[in-house]
Amino acid sequence: MAWNEPGGSGDNGSGNRDPWGNRGNQGPPDLDEFIKKLQDKIGGLFGGGKGGSGSGSGGSGGNAGSISLGLIVVVLLGVWALSGIYIVDQGRQGVVQQFGAFHSITDPGPHWYPRFIQTVEIVDVEDIRSVNLGHVSDEALMLTQDENIIDIKFTVQYKVKDAKDFLFNVRDPDLTLREATESAVREVVGKNKLDFVITEGRVAVAAGVSKLIQKILDSYATGITVVNLNMQDAQPPEQVQQAFDDAIKAREDKQRSINEAEAYSNDILPKARGKAARIVQEAKAYAEEVVARAEGETERFLKVLHEYKKAPKVTRERLYLDAMEEVMAGSSKVMVDVKNSNNLMYLPLDKIVTSQPAIVENDVSPSPSGIRRRAPQSTRDNRFSERLRSRETR
Repeated sequence: MAWNEPGGSGDNGSGNRDPWGNRGNQGPPDLDEFIKKLQDKIGGLFGGGKGGSGSGSGGSGGNAGSISLGLIVVVLLGVWALSGIYIVDQGRQGVVQQFGAFHSITDPGPHWYPRFIQTVEIVDVEDIRSVNLGHVSDEALMLTQDENIIDIKFTVQYKVKDAKDFLFNVRDPDLTLREATESAVREVVGKNKLDFVITEGRVAVAAGVSKLIQKILDSYATGITVVNLNMQDAQPPEQVQQAFDDAIKAREDKQRSINEAEAYSNDILPKARGKAARIVQEAKAYAEEVVARAEGETERFLKVLHEYKKAPKVTRERLYLDAMEEVMAGSSKVMVDVKNSNNLMYLPLDKIVTSQPAIVENDVSPSPSGIRRRAPQSTRDNRFSERLRSRETR
């Protein structure tokens, strides 16, 4: 049976279970009456009632209101307690503030704080952040030591190393880092010349600027550490760019000529050193050869002298014959002067040698024409040895 059908059970004696209090009326409830009843119920929850205090019904209503109020307080306290739970992710830190002042730092993991008394701000200490410098004309143009203007651009990468200092000591970290970088760059560039900054000094300038930036940030206690600094561009202003391009081209041509000269030198010098070493070795070899030949000649002379002391006459004759043989061996013509004769004889030895073999005769046997023919070398050597022996025997 439906709750609004007549004759239902529990209808408070009227047979009607309508919660809006309508009795026998199937139309909509009275709005004013509904609001009044709702106010009475809310007042009963907080210990109030229409009829005075002291009746039994009023006392039970007050107890029910007290119980309901306590339940609401417990629920609110539970919601408040649960709302204070927070989790700090890996690579982050939680900065707890109590009544707006720094209280503590929380590490990664679950934590709890009393809401409305403390607040928590999560800071990422592992994220790499960056700031660009020089993309505005006022920041990019700087003066060098040699009073030239340079257009320079930097990118600074940094991360948070102290969450407390980062939140409480710096109002705008990017602006602070930008101003510190600009100051450091102007100081370092102002101590170097233009050519050095735009050519071989780029790495040195970047390292000096990074070191100076970190020093400034530490003095301000910003809680920021510089991870990397890149010099993206360094060039003269646009108005004089063409002139500097010509200067750079001339410098490159100079370097290319130097490299070519060094290559030529590296090719020539080893050859010259090798040739000099060869000449020195040849000179040493020639010196050793001359010395050895001289020592051999000396030894031979000493042997001849030894034999000369034994038989001076024989030795002189042998030396004379050897000298004449050596001199006459290169001559193909012989002129013979016959004693007691006005005629001068001419012997073409080359033709005689080619026409007939040599006649072996005694070393001192005269020919019909008065020419003394010499015996072969082996025969003469044997005779010379015999003469030496006979000389020694005497």
